[in-house]
Amino acid sequence: MISPTVRRGLMLLPLLALAGCNTVVLNPSGDIAAQQGHLVVVATLLMLLIIVPVIALTLLFAWRYRQSNTQAKYDPDWDHSTKLELVIWGAPLLIIIVLGLLTWISTHLLDPFRPLSRLDANRPVAADVKPLVVQVVALDWKWLFIYPEQGIATVNELVTPVDVPVRFQITASTVMNAFYIPALAGQIYAMPGMQTTLNAVINKPGEWEGFSANYSGAGFSHMRFKYRGVSQAEFGDWIKSAKSAGGELTRAGYQQLAEPSEREPVRHYGAVDAELFSKVVNRCVADGSTCINAMMAADAQKNAAPEKDGRVALNGAEICVTPPTSQKTDNARPY
Repeated sequence: MISPTVRRGLMLLPLLALAGCNTVVLNPSGDIAAQQGHLVVVATLLMLLIIVPVIALTLLFAWRYRQSNTQAKYDPDWDHSTKLELVIWGAPLLIIIVLGLLTWISTHLLDPFRPLSRLDANRPVAADVKPLVVQVVALDWKWLFIYPEQGIATVNELVTPVDVPVRFQITASTVMNAFYIPALAGQIYAMPGMQTTLNAVINKPGEWEGFSANYSGAGFSHMRFKYRGVSQAEFGDWIKSAKSAGGELTRAGYQQLAEPSEREPVRHYGAVDAELFSKVVNRCVADGSTCINAMMAADAQKNAAPEKDGRVALNGAEICVTPPTSQKTDNARPY
């Protein structure tokens, strides 16, 4: 016969499995992720102020007013208590107000488009500090990182210096993905034809995992990369190593890289087309294709001063645009 104490101990035994859980979200190495983790903890504690008493009172009432307890007061005609109503409605209302204020403030402070104002809780960002720009492209099913200021590109490897603000410019080649490094900051969606931004900083050297947090097809499970935070000196050495690897990521090379593939190894490009990221965002990497921003500029110019034949000049070149809506579409001439 197993004693009640032993039975209770066996019931708690599965909790030991939680000891191996990765709690990087609540114990990150980047200031933005740390603030987000703190927000999660505070919001959870505020909600527990209601959840715990409700659960405790539910169990208490079930026990106190059980059928076998003849000592409990039985009052079938009771129907109202002003004090009880104030507690039932007032406490949750106050918590909702506090949560709303906390969420509103944090949403603006942690806006991913907002440039960083601090490195951590004790160190502001100096006025003359320029963020490191990294352009991120979500491909099928791998990640491309372009360092425009350093003139290099990498596949499935991201390296940034510690305590240096980083501005990620993020897009996708085909379907929507989500760029996520739990140790650094929250996830940001990567969408084709659009550019999103994430400002973040890593405060500790180390190696972490990044991945896509949005299902994007057959190779989604392996769409992961290594992220390393290094010292300034190590970052400089890494840049030199990437440059010495040789090879240039051209528009033609990008089109080959963009073909669907899984488990891509890390690779470095010592040079990269300076306009590649812009071409990816505007979906005009292929020769002869018209960029989205060019079409939008042409439409804007057409609406401002439409030409009779539907052609407008853009940067010295003629681009055909849709005729004004007043014209019949069956009379529109193809170009």
